[in-house]
Amino acid sequence: MSPDGKTIALVVAAGTGSRAGTGAPKQYRRIGGKALLAHALDHLRHPLIDEVRVVIGGGQEDPYRTALRDQQIPPWTPGGETRQESVRSGLEAIFAAGGAGAVLIHDAARPFLPAAVIDRLLKALEESDGAVPVLPVVDSLAHSGLSLGDPVERSSLVRVQTPQAFRFGPILEAHRSWAGASPATDDAQVARAAGLSVATVEGNQMLEKLTFAEDFERAEQRLGGGLVSRTAMGFDVHAFAVGETLWLGGVLIPHNRGLSGHSDADVALHALTDALLGTIGAGDIGQHFPPSDPQWRGAASSRFLEHAQALIEERGGRIDHVDLTIICEAPKIGPYREAIRERIAALLRLPADQVSVKATTTERLGFAGRGEGIAAQAVATVRLPEQS
Repeated sequence: MSPDGKTIALVVAAGTGSRAGTGAPKQYRRIGGKALLAHALDHLRHPLIDEVRVVIGGGQEDPYRTALRDQQIPPWTPGGETRQESVRSGLEAIFAAGGAGAVLIHDAARPFLPAAVIDRLLKALEESDGAVPVLPVVDSLAHSGLSLGDPVERSSLVRVQTPQAFRFGPILEAHRSWAGASPATDDAQVARAAGLSVATVEGNQMLEKLTFAEDFERAEQRLGGGLVSRTAMGFDVHAFAVGETLWLGGVLIPHNRGLSGHSDADVALHALTDALLGTIGAGDIGQHFPPSDPQWRGAASSRFLEHAQALIEERGGRIDHVDLTIICEAPKIGPYREAIRERIAALLRLPADQVSVKATTTERLGFAGRGEGIAAQAVATVRLPEQS
């Protein structure tokens, strides 16, 4: 959440997508068995985003509901004739509903948003009115006409992506006062015209816009046959200690003792983090968050799990399933199983049915059986591009 209020993601999905070929508007076309818009919303599940709203085209209520029938349907607002009018419509709806501290304005045509980009954008808002993700221009550029013209210096050029993050009040006023002679190409243009400061952060190749039919073909390949499956296991154990709180799977569990160890000693999330890191050959939790570094003393283990998820996402990977087993005599895990499952699903931005949480005992054998601590083992399955 923004210090000034909640953070809202506004997804613009009001276009017709005519360049993508015949058929439904591109935001409702299916890739990997799911509508493009549904993929975009899946990737906006993030702990720093409090709410998601969508701008849709006139008469698109039925395809909107159909596209999202397997997930919760966010509030929607009708768009306008241009993208800028659609964005303003969405911002006005947020204002009417109580406003926000920050807003991320995102195009549904860039569905595969890495969590790390969201982190960078919201961090940049601490010192700027707005922030946009950018990538360097790597191809040679030249003016075009009947024949190839003069080259264009590219060292100072960047490719601008979405989502674009802004402090809510200033960007709303910027849209209200927009008087450009031609439609704005993005919200950063509107912001700069109003005198707002706009920072740049590192973008990601996963945010390439799906515009033409061949873009959809590549996306389909990436979600299907272009990925290879990897599975890895994680294991961790921590001892009980008096005076500590007990965190398991990101959930605070009432108990007369907690666990002692690295960070908040959440043995379940530690095992799961190591399993995810293993799928991409990225070592273990201690390499990324050394126990000797005082900044991790008492830290929430959810940060470690989100870090592993972000590394997989930046590699173009997808988490298919995670399976966690908690091993202890006490406390009883059953009453907290669903809360742990839902918390892990939220942290990994997965549907709950892709997360399994189990518990067992050692029949009073070994350290766990004697009640000296808790162990956890986890298995993660991901799919990665073949070149990974």
